[in-house]
This record gives sequence, structure tokens and C-alpha cells, in this order.
Amino acid sequence: MQSSLNLDSAELAKKNAVVEDAYSRWAPIYDQVFNLVLRPGRKMAAQAINSIGRGIRVLDVGIGTGLELPMFNRDIKLTGIDLSEPMLEIARKRADKLGLKNVEALLAMDATYLRFADASFDAVVAPYVVTVVPEPERVLDEIARVTEPGGEIVLVNHVAAPKGPIAAVENLLGKHADKLGWQPTFPWSTIGDWIAQRPDITMLERRTVAPLGLFTVVRLRRS
Repeated sequence: MQSSLNLDSAELAKKNAVVEDAYSRWAPIYDQVFNLVLRPGRKMAAQAINSIGRGIRVLDVGIGTGLELPMFNRDIKLTGIDLSEPMLEIARKRADKLGLKNVEALLAMDATYLRFADASFDAVVAPYVVTVVPEPERVLDEIARVTEPGGEIVLVNHVAAPKGPIAAVENLLGKHADKLGWQPTFPWSTIGDWIAQRPDITMLERRTVAPLGLFTVVRLRRS
């Protein structure tokens, strides 16, 4: 499936630079600002991965500062990627400080072009990523490509409210999406339509998570 935006390399590089700049600014304060509010979604995603089995290889797309790293079982072999080097530096220090020997690599990488062979991982987790990237469908394609057949994909994202006061706030924040580093008005249809066009992808579960149901956890299986 082709990305709906279908950006050329120059356009994609420009949009990625905006994201990198935003998260370079967020990196020093990211944990203080977002740890508590995003923790329930991270915890649920990690629990979903932990339930799959022992000794599996897992890719964490958008690892950021590595807040969820200690939430995974220690027998799970983790590789994390992120576009932001300042965020990754914090993740590396976290892994070292906590002695997380199961973290095999933390790499700077563009999620639209994952530098891994097909079916490299038993499972992929992508917390709070799809609302950040300029081409979410292309990222979802890449995530599916590197997941082995029968493997699971776990997404955690903010999904925009269809109406009401929360929707009004999201629309206001959406005017500053570049500075925020994510899209507050992200619609469920972006993920739902992608699933509908992928006969090899089955949705196992979709549920909202605290606070206030602002975030959605989605479990998928590549058949």
C-alpha cells in the first residue's frame, strides 16, 4: 500500500527535520512533562508484548527517552529506534543505569525507511509514533514488513475526538502541530483505513486508555 501523502525524498526530509527540531527541544524536559500522562499507554503496550512469550525479538519504534524500557520482561530482546539523537542519548543512559542487558541496540533511524530485513522481529511496538510522523501509512507499512508472519504489532496513539470540548481543544492545538511535534487532530480513519486495505493485518484489540480515554491501544497481527 502506498502512503496517502506520497512525499518525495526532499519533502520527507524537510518534514522529518521539523520533527527532529521539535523533539530536540522536548528532550531535556520530555520525561518531566509526559511521563505520568503517557505511562498508562506505555504500560499497557508493554504488557501486551510481555504476554506474547519468552525470548522474543521486539522492535520499539519511537523509543524516545526509553521510558517503557524497564516495563518489558528482561528475557525480551529489545531494539529501539528513534529519529531524535538527543532523545536516544537519554534512552541509552537509562538502559545503562538500569542494567538492561536485554536492550540490544538503540539506533537513530527514520521510521519510514527501517533498515531491517523483512520479518526481522517477532513483534513491534510503536508508542505515540503514528501521530508524529509525516507519512503514517508508510510507517505502518514498514512496521508490518519487519514483523514476521504471525507476529504482533502494538500501537499506542492519541486519536482525535469526533466532537465536544476535547475536539475543540484538539483543533486549537492542531494549529501548532509543528511546534508540538505531533498531530492533535489525528483521526482513527488513518489507522482504520490502513488495516482495511491490508488483508494480511487483523485487529485483535482496540481500547482506550487513561487519562480520560485520550489514547488508544491497538493490537494487530500480521497473518
